Amino acid sequence: MTTTNPILDIEKQYGQSIWLDNLSRDLIESGELASLIETRGIHGITSNPAIFEKAIAGNKIYDTAIRAGIEAGQSTLEIYESLVFDDIRNACDVFKPVYEATQGLDGYVSIEVPPNLAKDTDSTIQEAIRYYQAINRENVMIKIPGTPEGLPAVEAVIAEGINVNVTLLFSVQSYIDTAWAYIKGLEKRAAQGQPIHNIASVASFFLSRIDSNIDDRLDTKIKAGVSQDVASKLIALKGKIAIANAKIAYQHYKEIFGGERWQTLAAKGAKVQRLLWASTSTKNPEYSDVMYVDELIGPDTVNTLPPQTVEACADHCDPANRIESDLETAKQYISTLQDPDVDINLDAVMAELLEEGIDKFIKPFDSLMASLEDKVKQLATV
Repeated sequence: MTTTNPILDIEKQYGQSIWLDNLSRDLIESGELASLIETRGIHGITSNPAIFEKAIAGNKIYDTAIRAGIEAGQSTLEIYESLVFDDIRNACDVFKPVYEATQGLDGYVSIEVPPNLAKDTDSTIQEAIRYYQAINRENVMIKIPGTPEGLPAVEAVIAEGINVNVTLLFSVQSYIDTAWAYIKGLEKRAAQGQPIHNIASVASFFLSRIDSNIDDRLDTKIKAGVSQDVASKLIALKGKIAIANAKIAYQHYKEIFGGERWQTLAAKGAKVQRLLWASTSTKNPEYSDVMYVDELIGPDTVNTLPPQTVEACADHCDPANRIESDLETAKQYISTLQDPDVDINLDAVMAELLEEGIDKFIKPFDSLMASLEDKVKQLATV
């Protein structure tokens, strides 16, 4: 029996790549990752400290490597890096055929610099370069948070010829700043006579966390007691802001990468920095479990999905080029937030989400270090 997989249509017909937001040694060694590439059309992978905490903590598959680190006299941080770097290298090798087949468009594996460096430009640059050199794979992508301190690091690291995934983008302005950081980095590299055709970057724009935050605010206002008309207005905004925000960001993408300054770089072989939709698992059970996929399909974009959303999409995504549909409605949703009877400051929400986002990566990183420290003590006595 022939089955159709909507993910393949999303890539072939609409020019969007689907990446997996998950990584573990089990996934690689079991052959499941290779199978996902073949059967699900997965074209890349993203990881973060929360994913590695889930993968490593309490998983015996890493015990042999941890023992080897103990015997070599490595610190807990050095053991962590050896585990993670090995997983990233092996995943890069699994994705190498995708990287080659797409001529460097896809096939990337992302790894984040330590999240506690999100507000330290110089250390972020140093760690990004060190990670890239230590992993030593041309299809690795170094994740750098899109904080005010992170963006100068993005520019510097791109100028060094390193692929960058700019993460934790929430506001449209932070995306615009990210796109220009990429362009400035390429310009700096080109001015030094260095090649720029082999550098790739994505701008990871977060979705579900925006709706969760806004929806909570809307619910609070509704519960506080408002007129029926105002309640209807507030309810109509629920689950709408993240997608509207993303559609507006995509219009800025088209403007920036359609401009003369970009064309100069494109003539030298530069690749556009694609928008990547992140945080795409639906948090509210009342919403479609694939709404952050279906509503944001469009050319020159990436969507990174956790495993359950990959399976949901393979089962019932409804591919169509919707990234530029209902743009006026999207703008209306955003402007309605400023109405006196709604009164939600989107800039303040985005700033709050950025701080929370950094914290959500620092905590699992610290937790993983603590659990690894315990594991080292446990294995050292065996």
